[in-house]
Amino acid sequence: MNRPLVVLTNPIDARVHADLARHARVLLVPEPTAGAIRAAVAQADALIVRAPLPDDVFVHGPHLVGAIRHGAGVDMIPVDAATAAGVAVANVPGVNAVTVAEYAIGQMLSWSRRLTRIDATLRAADWPTARALADGGRDLHGRTLGIVGAGAIGSALARIAGFGLGMTVLGHRRSPQALPAPFQRATFDELLERSDFVALTCPLTPETRGLMDAQRIARMKPGAVLVNVSRGAVVVETALVDALAGGHLGGAVLDVFEAQPLPADSPLRRMDQVLLSPHMAGITEDSMRRMGALAVDQALDLIAGRRPAHLVNPAVWPHRRRSRYAQQETP
Repeated sequence: MNRPLVVLTNPIDARVHADLARHARVLLVPEPTAGAIRAAVAQADALIVRAPLPDDVFVHGPHLVGAIRHGAGVDMIPVDAATAAGVAVANVPGVNAVTVAEYAIGQMLSWSRRLTRIDATLRAADWPTARALADGGRDLHGRTLGIVGAGAIGSALARIAGFGLGMTVLGHRRSPQALPAPFQRATFDELLERSDFVALTCPLTPETRGLMDAQRIARMKPGAVLVNVSRGAVVVETALVDALAGGHLGGAVLDVFEAQPLPADSPLRRMDQVLLSPHMAGITEDSMRRMGALAVDQALDLIAGRRPAHLVNPAVWPHRRRSRYAQQETP
């Protein structure tokens, strides 16, 4: 029998790819369209996911025993369909939490100190004009950051902002579980009303979809900045654009959007008070290696019949598909 086949929707770290290739055949989808993914999984045993999967992908991959998300959020994977088909879903939670938190802090600093505008002005105009822009900058120290979602990313962000920068950090989570220092627990409304920056670090779920609508954005402190490193669908984008255009919000830091790639005609592209990035908050050379290594480990575990470390749909395990290459299945 040939070695097992692992399909990648997108490239992974080169060293991790090479390590995977020592244990399995590796197929990189040329372009991660629905049709290309369906074709690629026809003989696949495992799938490492960095792009949205079509809902019927598991029908087209009859030998698939696992879909492993190269990241934490599993909204790219039709988890219910996987469970129904007997396919295990795993992810790599927390691996890039510090990476995303560093991005958020960096962009908050850039926005507060007007660094992007200063850089562009110095290049295009002159020293005095660029330097004068600094007069409108602000310190983060002493200001209030509200974090919606106190998981791995939110907690990492809270530590850097609170312990490192001396910010007051308000936290909100649906669970009654206590929040670690330096969080101060707040109701959602209180967090919105008091925070100079509101950072969204929650996962996309039916409860968080559209969470930041016009009513909640209106509750935010006048002049506040919305930071979204969650998912685009957590924010009602038209309501955000209206609040920015009308001056209620001072600005926004956005790494994710309702439609990705961000449309060329999006009004967000024309707003100087908004910092944009192409869904890369969690991507660095270091985080890619960590995410890739854990994703590959779990793919190989599933192919060998072992339960992965971070099984997202545990209900599937008793009736999971059996690997063609398993030596001994985990009960």
